[in-house]
Amino acid sequence: MERRRLVRVPASSANLGPGFDVLAAALALHLEVEVIETGRFAIETDLDIATDRRNLCVRAFERLHPSEDFTFRISSEIPLSGGLGSSAAAIVAGLMAADHMFELDADVFRLACEIEGHPDNVAAALYGGVCVCAVDTVTRIEPPTGLEGLLVVPHEAVRTAQARAALPEQVPMADAVHNVAHVALLTLGLARGDWDLVSRGLDDRLHEPYRAHLYPRSAELVRDARALGALGATISGAGPTVLVWSHYEQTATVAEQLRARTEGWAQVLRVPFETQGADVRAIA
Repeated sequence: MERRRLVRVPASSANLGPGFDVLAAALALHLEVEVIETGRFAIETDLDIATDRRNLCVRAFERLHPSEDFTFRISSEIPLSGGLGSSAAAIVAGLMAADHMFELDADVFRLACEIEGHPDNVAAALYGGVCVCAVDTVTRIEPPTGLEGLLVVPHEAVRTAQARAALPEQVPMADAVHNVAHVALLTLGLARGDWDLVSRGLDDRLHEPYRAHLYPRSAELVRDARALGALGATISGAGPTVLVWSHYEQTATVAEQLRARTEGWAQVLRVPFETQGADVRAIA
């Protein structure tokens, strides 16, 4: 009987404003990978991704088991560029498929971090919710009821390497202190469900100002989000996607204004925060 597993992994938004390389949230857009023991290697997908062993999902699978006897069927709702954790989702999916299929009890989080290079997106993809990453420790916060996200996904991507190169090697002490304070406000606000603290806690000085020239329209939306009725907005990962934070009662109005503001250059998606992390199941 052929072995067969279906893995479903959420998208993620890293940094969440002040939490550079520390905070990330899972979002309700998903990657699905079906891995089937067919006796031959193949990748079946409509996505514009590698269809050989360079494929991230396959590379992750091969960290735990050879892939030559398996067919990978890959579909995804996650935009492939823009800072929504598509690579982390693929890595987690490949590792979880192999780990579950062969009952290996592997340290999926550690292996995924090794492949991805940083823990934030991986943690959110694996565990769901809002994740706080400190070295090799992940603490999960349940998103408060009523918190929703709107994604503004520009049609033009910005290369992650370009976004990383824009960051300075050193930052002023005052900016570091500012971010420490705002991470504390944001995490406390999320834990308490305090909308005022969440709104006040979204401000960043460590990465968003230095990258604003790469996507000026996205940066302008971050600045204007509260005026549109949102709690605030953050650049998702390295950008240029914007995560607009909203209370559910305001989300429809905010979405309407965002669509008017972004017509012709971006897509607006209403995307809940996702409490469920990666999930894998056997298929008979």
